[in-house]
Amino acid sequence: MSHSPLLNLPGPSQDLLDDIESALAEAREFVSDFDPELVVIFSPDHYNGFFYRLMPPFCIGTAAAGVGDFGTQSGPLDVPADLATDLATAVLDADVDVAFSASMEVDHGTVQPLQKLFGDAASRPVIPIFINSVATPLAPLRRVRALGTAVGQYLSTLDKRVLVIGSGGLSHDPPVPTLATAPPAALERIVHARPMTPEQRQARQAAVIQAAQEFARGEGKLQPLNPEWDHRFLQIVDGGHLEDVDGWATSWIAHEAGNSAHEIRTWVAAFAALAAAGPYKTTVRYYKAAPELIAGFAIRTAVPST
Repeated sequence: MSHSPLLNLPGPSQDLLDDIESALAEAREFVSDFDPELVVIFSPDHYNGFFYRLMPPFCIGTAAAGVGDFGTQSGPLDVPADLATDLATAVLDADVDVAFSASMEVDHGTVQPLQKLFGDAASRPVIPIFINSVATPLAPLRRVRALGTAVGQYLSTLDKRVLVIGSGGLSHDPPVPTLATAPPAALERIVHARPMTPEQRQARQAAVIQAAQEFARGEGKLQPLNPEWDHRFLQIVDGGHLEDVDGWATSWIAHEAGNSAHEIRTWVAAFAALAAAGPYKTTVRYYKAAPELIAGFAIRTAVPST
C-alpha cells in the first residue's frame, strides 16, 4: 500500500479521502480475516531514521520506535528481537548483504500503514525492514527482489500466519532534499541527523501542504504523476512477473515517475517474499492518481494461489 503524510494533514478533499478510506477498509477486512501472528513490513525512510552519515541499502530492525512525524504514532513497536535476528542471519546466509539495527527509528512510511490496518501500530509483533528509496545511490531492483526472496524463504519456515507489507507510493516527486541540492540547514539534517526543532518541523509540514496545493492546481515545479507508468508497474505485480523490473535503472525510474517513485522497491520486496512460497493472486486492487497527495496512490492485497 502507498502512504502519504498528507493523509494526516489538512488539504485533501473529502471525496478523495473517502475514496481511499473505502479501499483501506477492504484491506483492513482482509487483514482482520487473516489475523496475522507476525507482520513484516518493507518501508522507506525520509531522513528521519537513516542519514547519509551511514546509509545502508537494507536494514532489519531488531528493535524499533516511531518518531511521530506528520501526526503518526510515536514510541516503541513490538519487535520480536530473536525472530528479527534469525531473519537477518537467514538473509545474510542467502548471500544478501543486509545491515541490522537494535535501535531503529521509523517514520510515517512504516507507522502509517500499521496504524491504518491495525489502529495501534504496536498491536502486533512486527519486524521492520528498511529499504533505502530516497538517498541515492540506490540498490538495483534485482537486489531488492533478492532481498524479498530471502526474507520470504525464511518466513515460509515459520509455523505462523505472517502478513507482509510493502509501503510506498508509485509515481511521485515531492519536495524531498537531496545531497546535491539541499541548503546548509537541510544538509545538516540529512547527513548528520541534526534534529529538527518544533518550529522547523512545523515549517516543513506547512511547506508540504503548500506544495501539494500548488501541485493539485497544476502549479509549481514538481514532476507530474505518471498513471500510465503506475499501471504498467501494477500489471507486473498483479501478473507475478517481478523479474521484469530487474533491469529498471534508477535514473530511468526517476525520469519517468519522479525521484520518490523508487519507493516501488518496497512493493517489489514484499511481493518477492510472497512469491518465495509459490504463485500468488492479487485480490483488492485500488489505484488513484492523487495530485492532492502528490502521489500515485495504490493498494493491493494478495494471497498464495494454492
